[in-house]
Amino acid sequence: MRTSTRTRLRHFAPFALITSAALFLSACGSGSDGATGTAAAAAAADEVPTTDVVSGIAKDEAAAKLLPAGVKQVTVAVSVGGTPPGTTYLADGRTLTGQDVDFTYAVAKVLGLKVKVEQASFEAILPALDSGKYDLGASNFGVTDERRRTIDFVTYINDGQGFATRKDSDLSKVTELTQLCGLNVATGAGTTFEATLEKNAHVCADAGKKPYKVQTYSEQGAVWSSLQQGRSDVVMSTINGLRYAVAHQPGVKFLNEFHRLDVGFAFKKGTPLAPAFRAAVNKLIADGTYARILKKWGTTASALTRSEISPPELKTP
Repeated sequence: MRTSTRTRLRHFAPFALITSAALFLSACGSGSDGATGTAAAAAAADEVPTTDVVSGIAKDEAAAKLLPAGVKQVTVAVSVGGTPPGTTYLADGRTLTGQDVDFTYAVAKVLGLKVKVEQASFEAILPALDSGKYDLGASNFGVTDERRRTIDFVTYINDGQGFATRKDSDLSKVTELTQLCGLNVATGAGTTFEATLEKNAHVCADAGKKPYKVQTYSEQGAVWSSLQQGRSDVVMSTINGLRYAVAHQPGVKFLNEFHRLDVGFAFKKGTPLAPAFRAAVNKLIADGTYARILKKWGTTASALTRSEISPPELKTP
């Protein structure tokens, strides 16, 4: 169980082959929502993927030479959401795992870097990069034009925005946000989903309809419990996270993809680390490690052909 406002220093143990059955921990809601997350509890019966896809990676001297002189260690901020393929805990309640964890350590191995990890709430990470508190953030940050004004990204996967709801819902597909008018929409705090919903809040009034209500939570367990308990009508979250969640809990269904986004490591604007990280991701793509990481987490449909530094936001067709 994690308290969303508490930040703790945590070191990953990425290079040892993990053989224990890795189970999810139940997540507690933020604010006044004290319920244990139904999604996390239901998923606790299943094993988290534990294939070791990192320890055999060798340092690549060409990529490492792109690092600024003297850089031997980076501080990485992560947010624990509770649902794979996002960052979660193993059964010991201490060791972090997830797709972002694997990519972080795979890149570190390529570059010969040591990694210090600090846990933070998702919404706190990007603002803290400019202060130098962290060297980078690794928590499925979508690349948007708004974020690119103050943040540099090095892309490593393609994910995006989607919707899910209860199986008894009349909703079958959300192609326009006006379809959400009059509904309660649960989503993560500080995410692109919250930004999209808030930015377009006017569409219901423009259509002469009752507005939708945005309900934000700091943890995915609280998002799903709000849906299961009827306090929200629909969830907006990551495509990969939604697909995983609905496959591991009863009574919910994936609706559709809404907007694809590239996802990347997040850095302070103008960071000198970006070229080395891009080279490292491209090295992983070339040698097959990248594909093995995606296969482990069931996200092969989200593969990129190459890593880029702060590409323009993908536009919805």
